Amino acid sequence: MTGQSDRSAAVEYIHGCYRELAPSIMQLALLSQRQKARISAPLRYLELGFGQGLSLNIHAAGTPGEYWGTDANPAHVANAQEMAAASGADAHFFNQSFADFAARDDLPEFDVIAFHGVWSWIADEDRKAVIDILERRLAVGGLCYLSYNAVPGWSTFMPLRHLMTLHSDLMAPQGQEVGATIDGALNFAQTLADAGLLYFRANPAAAERVKQLRDQAKNYLAHEFLAADWTPMAFSEVARWMDGARLSFGASAHLLDHIDALNLTVEGQKLINSASHLVMRESLRDYAMNQQFRRDVFVKGPRSMTLAEQAECFREMRFALIVLPKSVRYTVKGTLDEATLHEAVYRPVVEALASRDYAAKSAGELFGIVDASGVGFPQLFQALIVLTGMGYVHPAQSSEVAAAATETARKLNAYLMERAVHSSEIGVMTSPVTGGAVGLSRFSQLFLRARIRATEPSKPEDWAREAWTVVSALGQRLMKDGQPLDTAEENIAELTIQAEEFNDLLPLMTALGIA
Repeated sequence: MTGQSDRSAAVEYIHGCYRELAPSIMQLALLSQRQKARISAPLRYLELGFGQGLSLNIHAAGTPGEYWGTDANPAHVANAQEMAAASGADAHFFNQSFADFAARDDLPEFDVIAFHGVWSWIADEDRKAVIDILERRLAVGGLCYLSYNAVPGWSTFMPLRHLMTLHSDLMAPQGQEVGATIDGALNFAQTLADAGLLYFRANPAAAERVKQLRDQAKNYLAHEFLAADWTPMAFSEVARWMDGARLSFGASAHLLDHIDALNLTVEGQKLINSASHLVMRESLRDYAMNQQFRRDVFVKGPRSMTLAEQAECFREMRFALIVLPKSVRYTVKGTLDEATLHEAVYRPVVEALASRDYAAKSAGELFGIVDASGVGFPQLFQALIVLTGMGYVHPAQSSEVAAAATETARKLNAYLMERAVHSSEIGVMTSPVTGGAVGLSRFSQLFLRARIRATEPSKPEDWAREAWTVVSALGQRLMKDGQPLDTAEENIAELTIQAEEFNDLLPLMTALGIA
């Protein structure tokens, strides 16, 4: 709405960590599409609109390089700076608009410039500043990652979002707390859905979306519904903007998008393949998948590779498990439906990744292991793409790069463990082996903290007792089967069970350079 104030600017965003922002994920995505990528440590990496700065700090601590970022919310910047000070990584965080940041005369050329979601929530004048930064500050051969709300997936919900925003802007009491404003807008939307308005009859998915929104964090919804600017955009329009910075589309960073069988009907694949222009193919793909959110990698100076070059690069690329083998589920959900993975292929790959105490291995090494099980090289390639896309596997760095990042990663993880004493808002730690995030719950972080702090060898029951000391001092209790545990003995018993489960995880955390 014209003249609407951006009330979301004062609301802190969630502590999200987005794996597609990892340079190695971008590199794998481009390799999958036979596109060359010039990525090597030390990196020069810029994130525009970094939120709480968690992803940027994870990568700064996990991969040597020079990291920059700017964000409009000063609380975000303070949080990001605190994390960077703890790790000692070479990271620079600023509280500047994109235009003011673009005007700086001390910016280097960057290998990667990334912005997650920001493109959808800024005005055209800010987009012009972003394009200016990309045009002048992204190195030749460099990568740009941007994710954004896309059409046609958002088209059905856009009218309801407009009405909810209108309600928040015109009907909410002045000075009302943001959470109450969001609740009011959601209740209003539910009332409309229950009233059977023709809009909901014509768009039944909109009513289901209202129900789903109630499970989202309030500070996320504040940015979704209280922002002054919000523009879902077609891929063709984004490509036109990127063309202004001399960037070309390379690949989707969402790796499961690369598996056509998961996302497209046979008829849809034929239609897409019949289009001679890349922009038309991607546009048709969005309509075939009813795409709601895109995660794109653009390249300054794209170069394709032959199948032989792709195979050679893939053989050299290293991978590591980031979950226990027992956590791997051999089903995957695509746009069309849930599919069952061929265990005769995927299980040997997982077992090969777990061999030698979870040590990271090149695809060439993995093929040497799984070949005896009848797994062909193309099957290994697809399996690693899928397992990485599902969050079970992550590309790994060279042992030299991992060693160089060990100390900054250790310091950031120590800081995150201390934050876990008071909060569960950050559920990841950084791995110098992968250079990216590894999911670890608050209690797992507290168990690891207890193990590290112990002056002599300790056991899961010792970690559980120390975790209980932390939790009980805050007046908190654990939940089991939906009910709070009242006594200290009940809480310690439940924590001991969880600590024993974490003990099983320790060899993997050690291999990833976290424990």
